Amino acid sequence: MGINIGEVVIAQDTRPFIIAEMSGNHNQSLERALSIVEAAAAAGVHALKLQTYTADTITLDIEEGDFFISDESSLWKGKSLHELYGQAYTPWEWHQPIMRRANELGMICFSSPFDDSAVDFLEGLNVPAYKIASFENTHLPLIRKVASTGKPMIISTGMASVAEIHEAVTAAREAGCEELILLKCTSTYPASPENSNVLTIPHMRELFGCEVGLSDHTMGVGVSVAAVAHGATVIEKHFTLSRSDGGVDSSFSLEPHELKSLVIETERAWQSLGDVVYGATGGEDKSQMFRRSLYVAEDMAAGESFTEQNLKVVRPGMGLPAKYYELLLGRKVRMDVKKGTAVSWDLV
Repeated sequence: MGINIGEVVIAQDTRPFIIAEMSGNHNQSLERALSIVEAAAAAGVHALKLQTYTADTITLDIEEGDFFISDESSLWKGKSLHELYGQAYTPWEWHQPIMRRANELGMICFSSPFDDSAVDFLEGLNVPAYKIASFENTHLPLIRKVASTGKPMIISTGMASVAEIHEAVTAAREAGCEELILLKCTSTYPASPENSNVLTIPHMRELFGCEVGLSDHTMGVGVSVAAVAHGATVIEKHFTLSRSDGGVDSSFSLEPHELKSLVIETERAWQSLGDVVYGATGGEDKSQMFRRSLYVAEDMAAGESFTEQNLKVVRPGMGLPAKYYELLLGRKVRMDVKKGTAVSWDLV
């Protein structure tokens, strides 16, 4: 299968494609945003991702009713949607300097658009790919707009039923998207490992015939590693310089040392998959000597029989396998044999 974003190939026979999501963790500072870019590059990720919207392109400026967050369990309780998105958005004039810095440091940089005007703006910056956020995966007009660019598209599937994913995938493909990635996603912030269900990843790959990854909102890197072990080829994680600095997404974002660990451990998980193999691998050849085998434990004269005293199962493993121990007891040696001789059939 496999697809290309920029010069990077995303496939099961290449290491996982790691995306650091800046989201609103810049805390409305361009200087901090550029520091996040530099820290992501130092951690070794492939890509940095932004979000392209304004409060007015994503919601209405109303501070009551459906537009006010009153859920006690929400990280954003007490804010209107307009206030939240005004705090979290990345100013559009920042996109070019952020993308330029990412490219200078060897990273791909792209974004999640939230309306048609964002797609048009990002096309002007010649982004190499697009991401559809989970909350937008039923926004079929937006998906068609992105697909019409001909660029690779990544769709997060948080909350989506199989039917809704099918509608999104069909809309994307019919509108011209030929390179599609789906991300398994749990849209809670943070998400729990128990609610991550990474076993969905191989099923989703089979069902929709495309690359599949994980948009991971859990703490730490364990769930991402498990996802790679089940075939995920893309991992996306929110990223910040320090959770203690605060910010709209900081509480479930990785810090620089954790992001570096994510890069290392997901690659190790991918390297470990290999093939279905039994028996000694090439690297285990030298370890064969630490198996047990049959050795002569006392000097023996020709014609003397093996007994429990003169035949022992010991290390190293250069003699006959231990499974022949009972068979050889009582059998006679053909020649004089010194203590410490590895037993072979020509002795018997």
